[in-house]
Amino acid sequence: MTAALIIGSTVCDVMIYLDRLPSREGDAHIDHQQWSVGGCAFNVVNILHFLSQPYQFVLPVGSGMYGDFIRRELKQLGISSSISLEGANGCCYCFVESDGERTFLSDHGVEYSFRAEWLKEIKTDPFDYIYLCGLEVEEPTGLALVQSVSQLEGQVIFAPGPRGLMIPKDRLEAIYDLHPILHVNEAEALAFSGCREIQPAIERLYQRTGQLVIVTLGEKGAVAYDGNWYEADGFPPVKCPLCGAASDIRNYRLDPLWEFSRIGFEFWNMGPLTPEFVEEFTAMPGEPVRVVRAHI
Repeated sequence: MTAALIIGSTVCDVMIYLDRLPSREGDAHIDHQQWSVGGCAFNVVNILHFLSQPYQFVLPVGSGMYGDFIRRELKQLGISSSISLEGANGCCYCFVESDGERTFLSDHGVEYSFRAEWLKEIKTDPFDYIYLCGLEVEEPTGLALVQSVSQLEGQVIFAPGPRGLMIPKDRLEAIYDLHPILHVNEAEALAFSGCREIQPAIERLYQRTGQLVIVTLGEKGAVAYDGNWYEADGFPPVKCPLCGAASDIRNYRLDPLWEFSRIGFEFWNMGPLTPEFVEEFTAMPGEPVRVVRAHI
């Protein structure tokens, strides 16, 4: 089975909860803080790993307390990285106010860097998909990243993110020349296209890339266009009790893991379920299968 190639960072998110951000020169006490693992590329890999799908993850991890935290958390998840750098990992500070509004400040470390030789060490077979995030493309090493990806075989998926317009124009045009599947939200689609309405914005982006454009619309669902229009209904958002942000309930990660289904299977006196076993077992019912808990 051909794997997906995911290139990007895994970041320590420092979640800081407080009633309201102070004004300039102000002072405020926070309610509490916690660290968690984040990053656009990591979120993609985490889902693929959870579903036992094949992937290769080009993930640099640096030193310092944030790098140590990332290594420890990835080990617990069973996700590995062979790229270890001497420079320090940074972090993302996420300030969450009592009404759920979030403000971000990022300290980029070596986790956002890229070296062309990293791709020479992976398998050279064609990939089904190659995922790129705009944050890595924006970095000084982003040009080398785009040039290296252009030498690979596979359908590129590009998620430019809210800072996508900060990417140098020539670099952005080089990505468009790869005919990527674009994944953006409504505000990003309008900004990238220069249009004021979402439908012509999507059509203009499609004219430039010649590939599927996917636009998420929050609780209203999502819309996609590849010459034909597709729509997906949304779900009322559910407020997270930790960060206060409202999101689709299907995006929540529960610890310990829960799963809701019409049927479940139990295996007794077996070792850990291997990805190969899960893949073969999934083929029998023809429906998604998830391992909720496995222990001896």
